[in-house]
Amino acid sequence: MATYLYRLGKTAYRRWPVFIAAWIAVFVVVGGVAGAFSKPTTDAFTIPGIPSEEAADLQAELFPDSVDAFDEASVNVVVAAPEGEKLADYAPEVAALTEALRGVDQMPAPETVVDPVAAAAEAEEQGGSSGGKPAEQPAEDDASAGALAALAPISADGRIGAISFAFDVDTVTDVEPATQEEVKEVMADARASGLTVEANGQGMGEFAPPGGAAELIGIGLALVVLVLTFGSLVAAGLPVIAAIIGVGLGMTGITAATAFMDIGSSAPILATMIGLAVGIDYSLFILARYRSELEHTEDRREAVGIAVGTAGSAVVFAGLTVLIALAALTVVRIPFLTTMGLAAAATVFLAVLVALTLLPAILGMLKSKAFGGQVRKYRPAREDDGRIVNNGVRWARFVGRKPLVVVLLVVVGLGALAIPLKDLFLAFPTDSTASPSTTQRKASDLLTEGFGPGREAPFQIVADLRDVAEADRPAATQEVIDWAAKQDGVAGVLDATALDPEQAEAAAEAGGTTLLLVPEFGPDDPRTQDLLTALRDGEDGIEADTGTDIGITGLTAITTDVSDRLNGALVPYLAVVVGLAFILLMIVFRSLLVPLTATFGFLLSVLATLGTTVVIFQEGTFGIMEGQPIVSFMPIFLIGVVFGLAMDYQVFLVTRMREAHVHGASPRDAVVDGFRSSARVVAAAAIIMTAVFSGFILEDDAIIKSMGFALAVAVLFDAFVVRMTLIPALMYLLGEKAWYLPAWLDKILPDVDVEGEKLERPHLADARAPEPDLAR
Repeated sequence: MATYLYRLGKTAYRRWPVFIAAWIAVFVVVGGVAGAFSKPTTDAFTIPGIPSEEAADLQAELFPDSVDAFDEASVNVVVAAPEGEKLADYAPEVAALTEALRGVDQMPAPETVVDPVAAAAEAEEQGGSSGGKPAEQPAEDDASAGALAALAPISADGRIGAISFAFDVDTVTDVEPATQEEVKEVMADARASGLTVEANGQGMGEFAPPGGAAELIGIGLALVVLVLTFGSLVAAGLPVIAAIIGVGLGMTGITAATAFMDIGSSAPILATMIGLAVGIDYSLFILARYRSELEHTEDRREAVGIAVGTAGSAVVFAGLTVLIALAALTVVRIPFLTTMGLAAAATVFLAVLVALTLLPAILGMLKSKAFGGQVRKYRPAREDDGRIVNNGVRWARFVGRKPLVVVLLVVVGLGALAIPLKDLFLAFPTDSTASPSTTQRKASDLLTEGFGPGREAPFQIVADLRDVAEADRPAATQEVIDWAAKQDGVAGVLDATALDPEQAEAAAEAGGTTLLLVPEFGPDDPRTQDLLTALRDGEDGIEADTGTDIGITGLTAITTDVSDRLNGALVPYLAVVVGLAFILLMIVFRSLLVPLTATFGFLLSVLATLGTTVVIFQEGTFGIMEGQPIVSFMPIFLIGVVFGLAMDYQVFLVTRMREAHVHGASPRDAVVDGFRSSARVVAAAAIIMTAVFSGFILEDDAIIKSMGFALAVAVLFDAFVVRMTLIPALMYLLGEKAWYLPAWLDKILPDVDVEGEKLERPHLADARAPEPDLAR
């Protein structure tokens, strides 16, 4: 491989106009497709085959006009009177608010947007529970009273009301931002009268990607690190430019791909995270190797060829490990996670191509100016034999003094950080876990205060009564209601179709009904998940008793099922990723033990990362973020990304060790030489990657914030604690055994020559003084 990449690098350097023109042409074609045929991204987190989706399908079969909970653009406009007052005292203002909402674009039929004060007054006149007065305590066997109170238009104390509706759109992503702005303007007008008005629900979610602040912060910090690394403004800008080009083409490609498949709204953001980080790193490694080769030859084209042939080979295999980790997300059969993984994998693939072809072409265009704009001269300290002495050498020798002690300290330290993982609670973010400053969170808090937390976590129990005699259907329905209402944690259950004469008639014709169950707890409470489990466990029994076929769906049920599927997919995913990557690393390192140590270090870093994330995000320690559940797909996606990035650093560091060993260095010399050549660049790459990921912590979106934090911490742990501390200590302890590979396996594995052993490298034949054995 090194020979082919060596030729590719020299060709790109020599024929730089052709390569640059080819990249421009690709940009134009992909951009044209994106501009002409792209479609909006989606926010669907549904998974075919989960119980809640099957229940939703049954509901659609019985009631063709029903809307899937994930597609419904529901909105709750919550209005509250000042403390100590009642909403009825502001009846004209509430009526004006309701009327203004009816005039907003994409609104449903006006009669479905109900004035809560008027609705409560009408209910009181008809002898029902008043919204403005405390409701009478329901009888113990009245299963529907608790649900009616939780879903009432006005709270029991009469201070808080809710105007609930759904935008007239097919899916949530069809809601126009202008429509949301209209709602916010109407709310602002109503606040002028002294009312508190907030809104939440899927229809008021933010669908636009971040505005670019996170990316700019990451790029800015990366530039600072690159200037310190190269001492050149031009050289510092090259990896950033290469990464931006790769990410830009990747984002354009993702946009174009929406014409052919559904792409989740989070996919471009996460692809940007990964693409920027690896794009800068891959170009940095090749550029650093290019500068190193210029110390041995004045032929710049030759230096580029050697850099692409050696560091480029490491880039290819590092990129392959990331691609395996991301593309393997397809095996878990979770559509939204598959698109996220493939989108990020495509961006990583482009980052590799840019580093191997466009960067050498740009170097060919710049020639001697590639390291222009110097802010400091590169004058490394040298030993008596001329070899460079840098902090990487000093650190490697320090670790080599007591390698066993270092191993124990790292294992114990990371193990301690992993302990909080035992309290991990996974769920999807909801309005109740949004930032306290958002209108979504404020509306959720008001709903909880006025109606209880269960109002935002209702379950829909779909009952198919077609196999039940028509005369027995009311009794069967009531038996299902009573069964559900007796479960622990249920505030109430009611027959939703019986509330409206038209719906009741439709239900009778369809031979089914939909029951609405309101829990006592919120959507992000573990007890709500326990309730769903108890209901599912009792389904068979109630179906046998009543002759019905039932299913449980609703937004909370769907997100819970998605979380369960994600957890179940974790083990097979790990098996595929680790298995394929282990084979790849055996090919790269021609060793059994080096891939084993790489995998062991990965497990330590990812467990410590998850434990730290639990402490900071779930427990809310240090006040960085209010405590809330970890988003359900965090562990599986984090494992995929961190495994890929961990193997990046493993490949870059250990291939330089193997390169030295292949060319005659002893095992101890090889460790030090690997750090002499790569530690500085790997450290810079890790700091850059951390900076890119850390920028996303500033985003308001809880998912992006937590992912940015977890990825940043994972890079710090894996790069500095595992790859630059634990791995060299283990390599010292293993000695020559680190490179053991059975003869029969050596014959089977392809020889890819990642170290460039077949390239003409006269300067590597120089005699080396052996490293002193500092462990003695």
